[in-house]
Parts: sequence; structure tokens; C-alpha cells
Amino acid sequence: MTFTETPKIHLLVIDPQNDFCDPNGSLYVKGAEGDMDRVAMLVDRLRERLTGIHITLDSHRKVDISHPIWFQDSRGAHPGAFTVITAEDLEKGTWTTTRPSAYKRTLAYLRALSVNGRYPHVIWPYHCLIGDSGHNVWKKLADAVHVWEDRFAMAQFVTKGSNPWTEHFSAVQAEVPDPEDPTTQVNTALINTLEDADVILLAGEALSHCLANTVRDIADRFVDPKYVSKLVLLTDASSNVGGFDHYGDAFLRELVLRGMRTSTTKDFVLTV
Repeated sequence: MTFTETPKIHLLVIDPQNDFCDPNGSLYVKGAEGDMDRVAMLVDRLRERLTGIHITLDSHRKVDISHPIWFQDSRGAHPGAFTVITAEDLEKGTWTTTRPSAYKRTLAYLRALSVNGRYPHVIWPYHCLIGDSGHNVWKKLADAVHVWEDRFAMAQFVTKGSNPWTEHFSAVQAEVPDPEDPTTQVNTALINTLEDADVILLAGEALSHCLANTVRDIADRFVDPKYVSKLVLLTDASSNVGGFDHYGDAFLRELVLRGMRTSTTKDFVLTV
């Protein structure tokens, strides 16, 4: 890429947290530790060129609609990780809510989720619990970001997922926004900041879920569809949740057709 003026380069890293990146993490994404080590090296290499760094943080409570504790069967047993639960499952009594008072709202949520058609409702292992070590940013990346901040810059941290009533894959909005909770609704401030960039480097976990949804939502809300060409996915800096590779593949095909470019952390070069 060639620019006539010094370009504004922003780096957006999705959920580079220990629970995803550490092989002992509760929701480890295979290859994520290497992804984030390469992002750290990119930050070091482009230190003086990076205008902004934005890091999203999956931030859950234990009591969450995507965690086992929320549901139980007729024997009182909670679902295992990766169980899919539908509105029909609640209506038939295959599963119900652990707290009866949550049933009506949960059923409405599952119905709304089905209508939007992005993902079925999956029960995940307890992960990225606020205050736990699994919530922290992968150390090599955190260290590199702090060195970048020595220039008196401040990385932006965007939290998502603390509303227990809705899944929140995308950093732009929850899967089913809560009208009473602004944190689940469209993050226009993030969109506006990224629109001002010349280049937006994309990395993080997982390609199949949180990165895919975040980038789709960004692209959908750009004021000019041509801005999608600002997006550059670093293909060696994001991996899929095991068994969900088809989601990542579909995302790549869709966004490349819309104008997103791809590179690697090593090959990305700007000519100014």
C-alpha cells in the first residue's frame, strides 16, 4: 500500500485473553498463543507507525446465559460445554432455566436469536470471568502494548459480555441488544474512531466467532461501504474455535468479496 501522507494505522485485537490463548485456558483456541505472540512482534515492529490500538475484552460473570449454570434438565443437571439449546428445547422441557423467574425472558431471547440467524445458542465453558486471571490479556501482547504506550499513547480497552441476559460475540453490539442496557447496543464511538483510520489491522480470537461478528458489524455500519477496503485481516493472527472452522471460512469469503484485504503480521508493509 502506498500513501502520499503518513497514514493513520489502527490495530484492533479481539479478545486476546488467557482463557482463549493459554493451552490451559478454559476455552483455549488452538494456535491462539502463537497468534498473539506474532501480534506482539507486529506492535514492536510498527511501534512508531501505529496511531491507535484497540483491544476488546470478553468480560463475563459466572451467572450468564451462555454458561452451564443458567440451565438445567428435569434432574437438575446443568448442560455440558458446547450443548446447543433452542427455544424448542425450553418449550418441550428438555431444558429449563435454573431460576424459574428467568424462563420467560430466556425463551424470548432464544426466539430472537433464532430470528437473527447468526448462531444457535451454545453453552460455553465458564470463561473470561471478571477478576480472574483468564480475563487478562496474553502477557507478551500486554507487554508490547505497554511499550507502545511509552510514547504517551493510551490503548483503548473495549469490554463486552457483562450483561448476563445476552451473548455478546461482537464488540459492536450484543447478539440480542437489551434496550435498557447501552453497553449491549451499537458502539458508535468505536465505529467512528475506526472510520477515521486509513488502515485497520485485524487480529484476535476467535476468527469463527468474536472476530467475525465484530468485523461484520463494523463493515455493516461504516458510513461508506468503500471503507471496508481499510480493513486488513492478519491471517496468521487469528484462529477458529475447534469444530467451527466453517464459520471462519464463510466470514473470510464474505468480507474479502466486500473489499477486506488480507496479509500476515510479517508481510504487512506500508510505503509512505
